[in-house]
Amino acid sequence: MSDQRPYASLLAKGEDRRQRILAVAQRLLTRNGWRNTTLGQIAREAGVTPAGLLHHFESKEQLLHAVLEARDAYDDAHRNTTRDDIIEQVGSVAERFERVPDLVGMFVVLLIENLDPDAPLHDRLLHRYRSALEIIAEGIRRGQRAGRYRTDLDPALKAVEIVAFLNGMETSWLLDPSIPVTEVFKEYTQSLALQLTGPGDGH
Repeated sequence: MSDQRPYASLLAKGEDRRQRILAVAQRLLTRNGWRNTTLGQIAREAGVTPAGLLHHFESKEQLLHAVLEARDAYDDAHRNTTRDDIIEQVGSVAERFERVPDLVGMFVVLLIENLDPDAPLHDRLLHRYRSALEIIAEGIRRGQRAGRYRTDLDPALKAVEIVAFLNGMETSWLLDPSIPVTEVFKEYTQSLALQLTGPGDGH
């Protein structure tokens, strides 16, 4: 057991250092974007040597993917699977702005910088976008099958609108952090509820 303790302590220190590098990367990427952020800058702010950073992340692209994986892990950990209602799920996204502002800002900047099909994160971000659309569309379909939502709405089109609202709110908030995010989300989800549950158009 005594031989295992130093090894376990070393592993813990290594993981702590890795998380510190990720946190610094998220902050710098939010502020400067990935084009204007170097591994050297991240290493200095994280208090490690460039070689120490490369021990955890072999390249800048690997680090970029790692910060996105951290965001995905956060979303997975805080996704309330007991919330079957898509309206509640959308409303809960507002909590992310207060809990992890660096993750929100970083994602917006990386998304904008990787719109070009040749950009390093384009394919990953496009896949994530399409996955988000399908998750939301399926949530609407479940509500329709259960009789909670109108059946004359196209779930795929409504999903595009909802994701556009979420992405737009993140961009607007990054530009102006004074936006009352909670109130805006509350207003939007109330409007969304009326659209999904209100009377159909008779078609």
